[in-house]
Amino acid sequence: MVQQLNPQPRGRKPQQAQPKAAKPSGWTPETWRSKPIRQVPDYPDAKALEEAEAQLAVYPPLVFAGEARDLMKALGRVAEGKAFLLQGGDCAESFAEFRANNIRDMFKVLLQMAVVLTFGAACPIVKVGRLAGQFAKPRSAPLEEQNGVKLPAYRGDIVNGIEFTPDARRPDPQRLVRAYNQSAATLNLIRAFAQGGFADLHKVHRWNLDFVADSPQGHRYRELADRLDEALAFMEACGLTADAAPQVRETSFYTSHEALLLWYEQALTRRDSLTGDWYDCSAHLLWIGDRTRQIDGAHVEFLRGVKNPIGLKVGPTMAPDELIRLIDVLNPDDVPGRLTLIARMGADEVEKRLPTLLRAVKREGRSVVWSCDPMHGNTVKSTTGFKTRAVGRILAEVRGFFAAHAGEGTHAGGVHFELTGQDVTECIGGAQAITDETLKDRYHTHCDPRLNASQALELAFTIAEELKRARAGDRRLAAVAAS
Repeated sequence: MVQQLNPQPRGRKPQQAQPKAAKPSGWTPETWRSKPIRQVPDYPDAKALEEAEAQLAVYPPLVFAGEARDLMKALGRVAEGKAFLLQGGDCAESFAEFRANNIRDMFKVLLQMAVVLTFGAACPIVKVGRLAGQFAKPRSAPLEEQNGVKLPAYRGDIVNGIEFTPDARRPDPQRLVRAYNQSAATLNLIRAFAQGGFADLHKVHRWNLDFVADSPQGHRYRELADRLDEALAFMEACGLTADAAPQVRETSFYTSHEALLLWYEQALTRRDSLTGDWYDCSAHLLWIGDRTRQIDGAHVEFLRGVKNPIGLKVGPTMAPDELIRLIDVLNPDDVPGRLTLIARMGADEVEKRLPTLLRAVKREGRSVVWSCDPMHGNTVKSTTGFKTRAVGRILAEVRGFFAAHAGEGTHAGGVHFELTGQDVTECIGGAQAITDETLKDRYHTHCDPRLNASQALELAFTIAEELKRARAGDRRLAAVAAS
């Protein structure tokens, strides 16, 4: 069990380690309804929407308040620089691809990445999946046009269908209920994997997917796994077996998604019987997107009142004073682990724009987790017409993120990315050398291009190198201070 620590940020009064039980001023689970809202569908049947909300409101919670508090504690250690956040998963879950094998393979990749990062960071890795609720997607335009016909944009399977027909594109509230049921089944399987022996470090070789095993990243991972086997054998010789150290055979794993459809989020919000606080029990962590971060908007209003850990996407248009105002609203008590700032700047902009924000937050003494989303600022259209991302630019943004933190003396605390365990061809480049011409071979995403397992491992090794470099820099600074 990770213990919560209570660091005192510079220039701030001491704060309690747990959020206060008092309700935020003027907040109820319904107050978002009086605020302007963006990036949500126009449901044609209001009564059907009310019925779906009522149905969800009596369903069991998907996650529990105690689990969300555990994640808050773990993220508090990330904010202190004593852990690292690994957050990844599907861009948008779909009903059609809902299979146990797909969930298992994504979980395998995240476990592999966590092992690579643990060796690189020499610190705990907090594992958070973009799954069991990541169905809805913001869109750049409310309508989509094909051959002169305009229909509502596809907003994710929780809203409407991807087929370009009037019936499929009509927002259907019963999809909220179907998304809940799929999320419940996904969570059930993930909990079994995390606690039932699948995540046992003795099985680290079995996590290597077949199509990755013979790749350069697969060989590099296998070498690392061999070293881990040796370390485990040494531990067992010293009496530190899996029975004595449960962390060897099981892991903590949390879920997250963008809190976009607030009807769904409110319906799954429950008052905790132990603290009296409100928790959004659709996921452990919810985040606000870069398109819905208006300080007087519905999404900020809703998430300011729930006591889950929350995230905030920080794009290139974010101004320092705006960020501080949002931090004041979303984490007024400056609780460590409450707020994760997810920077998504683009490879060309991250070292220009991020340092100003880092300085502002550091100057104000705020306790936050800084995470890097290297995906969304690097999306382009290929010469063959596919939406794609270049692995090289993804890795460049990660390196720029670490460089910005090194320059400001702040902690690069995590990474937030989109991946799948399937052998897809959606992002170009990388060790696999996927090209514009080969994107069509296995382009399966319903929305944004995802890293496949080999590319995700390539990202993990890059992050591990940056973490080693940051750790070496910290040791040098400590040595200078001691002398």
